[in-house]
Amino acid sequence: MQTLLVVNPKGGSGKTTLATNLAGFFAWRNDKVTLGDMDRQQSSLHWLSIRSAELPAIHGWDAREDDLVKPPSADCLILDAPAGIHGKELGNALKHANKILVPVQPSLFDMWATSEFFDTLKEHKALRHHAVDIGVIGMRVDPRTRAAATLQHFFEKYELPLITNLRDAQVYIQAAAMGETLFDLPRSQSEKELEHWLPLIDWARK
Repeated sequence: MQTLLVVNPKGGSGKTTLATNLAGFFAWRNDKVTLGDMDRQQSSLHWLSIRSAELPAIHGWDAREDDLVKPPSADCLILDAPAGIHGKELGNALKHANKILVPVQPSLFDMWATSEFFDTLKEHKALRHHAVDIGVIGMRVDPRTRAAATLQHFFEKYELPLITNLRDAQVYIQAAAMGETLFDLPRSQSEKELEHWLPLIDWARK
């Protein structure tokens, strides 16, 4: 089973948007997908509760109570980590992850907060015992702007790959309101944003 952890202790970084749309991609690929929600607000599971049964299935899992000891069987498990994650909770999540995605917005406050988290990842014991791919995603970033260049420079300091930038587009909000993802929408509505997802899809499938 591939386990992909979407994590950033900074609140509002776009974790749930990233996690739900990743789950949508794997579901459309006919994988058996479980979306694990570690947050007490349970935003991912609330989103799943309004998802149509006619769409490709995504199984929900309340990952708070299970403490990640016995994850459900799946081809792909996507963990939506909560804001403020640290200590034992972070360690448990890191031990299960094959891939780690860190979404970051291009504001100074977000970058400062995330820099501390990158330092934590670098020193974390859980990552010293097994190989884990770590990638970063620019969230709500137009790749043509100075903000995108600033974010790129920030990531280079930590020798972490910037996989792609995802724009601040209304289509994410519209899809989420219906329990859908970019991959559920007609191509005419999602095509512009899906172009930015191609590098992430390639990274996630490896």
